Amino acid sequence: MVKQLMDFSAVGRGRVIVLSALGTLCCIAVAFGIDSYSFGTGTWRWGSQPLNNLIIPLLLAPPFFGYLLSKQRELAIAHRELMVVASTDPLTSCLNRRAFTAMVDRYLDRIAARKDGHSGALLVIDVDHFKTINDRFGHVCGDEALKAIAQAIRHALREFDIFGRIGGEEFSVFLPGVSPDRAGIVADRIRTEVLATELNLGEESCRLSVSVGGVTFDRETSFSELYRHADQRLYEAKRNGRNRVEIVHHGSSASPNAQVSVH
Repeated sequence: MVKQLMDFSAVGRGRVIVLSALGTLCCIAVAFGIDSYSFGTGTWRWGSQPLNNLIIPLLLAPPFFGYLLSKQRELAIAHRELMVVASTDPLTSCLNRRAFTAMVDRYLDRIAARKDGHSGALLVIDVDHFKTINDRFGHVCGDEALKAIAQAIRHALREFDIFGRIGGEEFSVFLPGVSPDRAGIVADRIRTEVLATELNLGEESCRLSVSVGGVTFDRETSFSELYRHADQRLYEAKRNGRNRVEIVHHGSSASPNAQVSVH
C-alpha cells in the first residue's frame, strides 16, 4: 500500500493524490484571487467571504480531480496491460518475436548513438527432437515441455537480459555487455539447466535438451545480422549431434574466433 502511494507514475496512486491536492490548492488560490480583486477599481483588497473561498473549493475540487485523475490512471493501467499482452508469448510468458526483435534493435541503436559499449551476445536456442515429443506424447505435453524449457532458461539469465520465443520451438536470448567467454558460460548454463529438467508425463518421463547457436559482437551491428550468424551456428550445433553450444565472434578482428562447447 505504501509503495502504491509513493508511485508517481501514470499508473500510481501517488500521482492521483498529489495532483488532486495541487488542483485543489489552485482552485483555492483562484477563488481568493477573484474575491479579492476589484474589477471596478482595479485594486486588490481582502475578500468579503474568505471562509467560503476555502470551504467551497475543499468540498468540490478533491472529488472532481480525484475522479478525473483516477479515470486517467485506469486508462494508463489498461494501456500497460494491453502492451504486456501484445508483447508476450501466451504459452511461455516470455517476449514474442516482434517484441523481442524490437527491444534488441532499440538497444543496439542506443549503444550505436553513444559510440561506445558495443559488446554483447545473441543466442538462438532450439529444442532438440521437439517433433518426436509432440508425436509421442501429444501437443499438450509439447506445450508443457516448452513452458518447462522457458523456465529453465530464465534460471540461467540475469534480470536485465532479454528473452523471447521467436518460433515454434525456438527461443532467443540477448545478453547486453557480455564478453565472448561470459557468453559461452551463459549458453552452456542454459544447456545444462534444460538438460536437468525432467518432464513428468504420468507413468512416463521425458528428458529435454536444447542446441544453442550464438554470436558475440564488439562493434556496431543489427539484430538481423546477429541472428543470421547465430542461426548458422545453431545449424552447426544440430548437425554436430545436438545438445551442444556453438558460438562465433562477430567483431572487428579480421578472422572471427569460433568457440565450441561439445557435450
